[in-house]
Amino acid sequence: MSVSLSARIESLVIRLAQEFNDIRQSTGDLNLLETADKTSLVAAINELQSNLFWSPINDLQVANDTTYSSSKIVDLLNVLKNEILGGAGAAFDTLLEIQQALQSGTTGLDALLAAVNHRVRFDGAQTLTEPQQAQARANIGAASVDQVGPDQDFVALFNAALV
Repeated sequence: MSVSLSARIESLVIRLAQEFNDIRQSTGDLNLLETADKTSLVAAINELQSNLFWSPINDLQVANDTTYSSSKIVDLLNVLKNEILGGAGAAFDTLLEIQQALQSGTTGLDALLAAVNHRVRFDGAQTLTEPQQAQARANIGAASVDQVGPDQDFVALFNAALV
């Protein structure tokens, strides 16, 4: 028994419909695209490309609608690096090297920090030994509390003397 031509065409149409449904499902519903152009995936991708990647290169000026070339960006980064380093030698041209130098306690740095730590502060409280206090007072010509005498209420003393 042979299958009629009509039955074979019907079988082909059903199989093609199954394939189309599989393709639609794998590509998704075009109406769900968040692009203005929903006519096809190619049109939606082209819309995204034109919106996202269109920035002409202009190495001559800074603007919101252009970009620098990669070589110009690298040049500017090198200029910035040189400005930050300010001519620092190779031993101190990274933050890690500076940190390591600070942590290793170089002689000059230790001397500088020790000198700074032995200065009288005027911007905050500080604890000094008696000899340090005496030296600080001598340096600025100040008297100690003992030399000035006890704290007194001179207004009360004046009022008492008026009687």
